[in-house]
Amino acid sequence: MTAPLLITRDQALLDELLRLAAAAGVTPDVAPDGGAALRGWPAAPVVLVGADVAEDLARLSPARRRRVYVVAWGAVPDQMFRVAMAVGAESVAQLPRSEGWLTELLTDLADGGDGPAREGLLLGVLGGSGGAGATTFACALGQVAGRHRRAVVVDADPLGPGVDRVLGLEGRDGVRWDGLCDATGRLSARALREALPRRDALAVLTWRAGRTGSLQAFAVREVLSAARRGHEVVVVDLPRTSDPVVDEVAARCDRLLVVVVPTVAGVASAARTCARLGDASRVRLVVRGSGVDTTAVARATGVPVLARMADQRGLGEAIDLGLGPVRSRRGALGRAAAEVLDQLTLLQAEAA
Repeated sequence: MTAPLLITRDQALLDELLRLAAAAGVTPDVAPDGGAALRGWPAAPVVLVGADVAEDLARLSPARRRRVYVVAWGAVPDQMFRVAMAVGAESVAQLPRSEGWLTELLTDLADGGDGPAREGLLLGVLGGSGGAGATTFACALGQVAGRHRRAVVVDADPLGPGVDRVLGLEGRDGVRWDGLCDATGRLSARALREALPRRDALAVLTWRAGRTGSLQAFAVREVLSAARRGHEVVVVDLPRTSDPVVDEVAARCDRLLVVVVPTVAGVASAARTCARLGDASRVRLVVRGSGVDTTAVARATGVPVLARMADQRGLGEAIDLGLGPVRSRRGALGRAAAEVLDQLTLLQAEAA
């Protein structure tokens, strides 16, 4: 792991940041001036700029990059926010109020050697029509991804069957949505990963059995951010109903997979669903079953077909036994999920 970079000449501020870094288990590089700062600027995973040197650094016009934050003591004057924008900072952290946030930020870095090298692939899955099998396919993606990588299936549909039930994890201990929706502050990737119910490399986040709830926007943002930092693949089971939080989750996904039943009614419903999702470049179809030809499905919806799979025999029995939907790599679901993950992982690598 490359060390985080601290830039400040304020000894009291430096002492406090070093204390927080020690609590997080990281040893930062320290730069007292602009020249030293620019040498470490490109490689550092996080840059913390003291308010005392932010204006001087802004004059040097460092290259724009992610994860730069200005750190100040107490109340921050309006001028400092303008300076932070000039530096390219994402936000201004105020001490001591932001101690917990900064510690979690640095803790994620300490966890970096045990997690993915970059943010994981975020996939949203929803049904093109009722009963299309979107939850089942989302869980199949999680199962297949979890064979070789850290994966998590996030349940965003409070009226669904529960992804833990579909995957046979309902009896596992761990945090559910009701324990996260009232949370405040930054969520650590390690803390989330260790708290979720899991089997081997596959984790789930859903509601407790028999309860319904609503997603809170702040909690959803923090969960998805932490999940991507702590897992290579994040699959979100999305409801077909639209609300502001669900729409925001869909907008954050790298790819949206719409599961289509290839009947006249199923394709017509899928076409409306795809139109509601907006940016068609991120949307792909997964066709389940036989019927309307895939070329006609793509033409009717205006969206490419990424994979087609046959109905899988014994699916209900496998789920009822707690085995999850994928019983064999050679089964219809296993093959389709592997095909989708291979193609999307390749696209992600090319984009990086």
